[in-house]
Formats: sequence, C-alpha cells, structure tokens
Amino acid sequence: MPSATHFVLPDLLSLSIAFPDATNPHWKPAAAESRDWVNSYKVFSDRRRAFFFQGQSELLVSHCYPYAEFEQFRTCCDFVNLLFTIDEISDEQTPEDALITGNVFLHAMRDPEWSDGSKLARMTADFRSRLTRTVKPGSFDRFVERCQDYIECVVQEADLRQRGEILDLDSYLVLRRENSAVRVCFALIPYVLGIDLPEEVYQDVMVQKIYMGCVDMVCWANDIYSYNMELNSGLAGNNFMTVLMKTRNMDIQTASDFIGRHYQHLMDEVVAAKRQLRSFGHAVDGDIERYIRGCQHWAAGNLAWSFETPRYFGANRTEIKRSLVVPLKPLELEPLDD
Repeated sequence: MPSATHFVLPDLLSLSIAFPDATNPHWKPAAAESRDWVNSYKVFSDRRRAFFFQGQSELLVSHCYPYAEFEQFRTCCDFVNLLFTIDEISDEQTPEDALITGNVFLHAMRDPEWSDGSKLARMTADFRSRLTRTVKPGSFDRFVERCQDYIECVVQEADLRQRGEILDLDSYLVLRRENSAVRVCFALIPYVLGIDLPEEVYQDVMVQKIYMGCVDMVCWANDIYSYNMELNSGLAGNNFMTVLMKTRNMDIQTASDFIGRHYQHLMDEVVAAKRQLRSFGHAVDGDIERYIRGCQHWAAGNLAWSFETPRYFGANRTEIKRSLVVPLKPLELEPLDD
C-alpha cells in the first residue's frame, strides 16, 4: 500500500462540463426489473450480492444511455449487470478458469442454440434474445467482435494478476480499453439508436479520434476513481495509478495530477476532431452526430455516476466530490436498500 494517507483527485467533472449529462426517465422501473433478473439466477453469495448492488450499475446505464427507450434501456441494464457478473467472477479466477468463464459467455453470445447449462450461459442467452430483436446486423457483428476482444483481455488480466506483473503504460492502455468493457458498451450505442453506420464511418480518422478519446476518458476516470477500492481489494495492479507509480516512478499525488492533465488532453483532442469532422452525406450525417453524442454521454455519465453510487467512495462520496480528497482506507458502505 502507498505510504500516503490520501490523495487529491483532479476535477474531472469540471473538465467535462461541455459534454452532455442526463438521466433516463425509464431508469427506476427498468432497474428494478433488471435487478430482479440478476437475482433470479442466484449468482452471488449474500455478501457479494450486497456489494454488487451497492454499485447501482443501472444508474450508470441511466447516465450513459439517457436517450434509450424502455426496451433498449432495460436490455442495456441487463448487459451491464451481466458484465459486472463476469467481472466479479473473473476477478478471483486463475487465467485458465477466466478463459472457461469467457468462452461460456462468447459461445452463448454467438450461438442461440448453445448452452452448457450454467447460470452464465442462461443469462447470456436471455440477454442475446432481447438484443437481437431489434439490433441491426452490422451493429450486432461489431458488438460480438468487441465481446471477443473483451474476454481475451480479461484472461490476460487474470494472467498478469497471477504473476504479479505490472505492464508499462502503452501496453496497459491497450489492455484497459478492452478489459474495462467500455468498447463493448460503446458498441451498444448504435443498437440503442436503431442505426447501422457504414464501415467507412468507423474507419474515418476523425471519428476514430472522437471515439477513442471518449473511450479513454472513461477508462482513465474509472481507474482513478476506483483506485482506493481496488487497493483495499488487492486488485490495484490493473489500474493506471499503479502503472504510473510502478513504471514511471511517480508518487500517488503525481500520478493523480498526471491523469488530470491527460484527461484534459483527451478532451481537447475530441473537441478538435469534432470541428474537423467531414460530411459523409445527408443520409448518415445525422446518425453520426447522434452516435458521437452517445459517446460523449458515456464520458460524462461515468463521472456523474461515480459520485452518486457508493461503489468507489462509499458513504463519504458527497464529501469527496466536494473536497476531491480520497482517504486511502477501506470504504464505509451504506446499508443495502432492497
């Protein structure tokens, strides 16, 4: 554990003020349905279940897809809960067991007829059946590709954890974009919007800068916000803060300050790329604008959610949001409200 007793967060909320944030009007009834859905599979022990629901993942979905209709919103809630389920399971697994878990998820996602009878396979098949009611073919194919990338990096993370290895910054950035599942969640934006953008749009240099900039903003913010929680759980090896301290010889505050400056750089790059975005024709420009707004909602919504849920900052989150001072100690969780 670092010798410091606390560190000061960069004010990422102020840096992201230009990005839109809102909540979905369907979130409370959809959240209740999705929570009941997860509970019905009885995946967690009572203690793990309590911590899982303290995170209020459905509220994250509300901030990140505020424009979704009820059916699409409920489906996204189920998927994020499914991701948290995989994350909770794989965080304690060997690389071999994480690969088995990941392959169950991928087989069930690719093939509606496949099942090994496990809870994870049944959850995945249930989610897939709802997703495929309305998702466009190209959007579904890209979504499955992102799922494959996600699982490969979850297994890599388990291997690094087992060996106690900390990657250098460039290597970790590649890993984090995938094992965070942020790119998988971004792949649901076209589904929610009911669009199927041409491949040339996704390959465009400026679209890529906007997309990857928003992905990285979520990843860097998540790591600095989750650092104390992961430190107390023995999982801090998979974190930008640890990478900076171990491979760049930074102390904890210098690492935090570095993340603040880099986050500002990412924001500036996204804003500049939006100004340089070319037209792809009247038929798709409107869809591209909505897609980019969806990426921005993720960047802003992740920040808002991080201070509304006790997942990262516990019962002291309001004070930490005000002061930006994060004590390095176990979280004080609130009673679970069912």
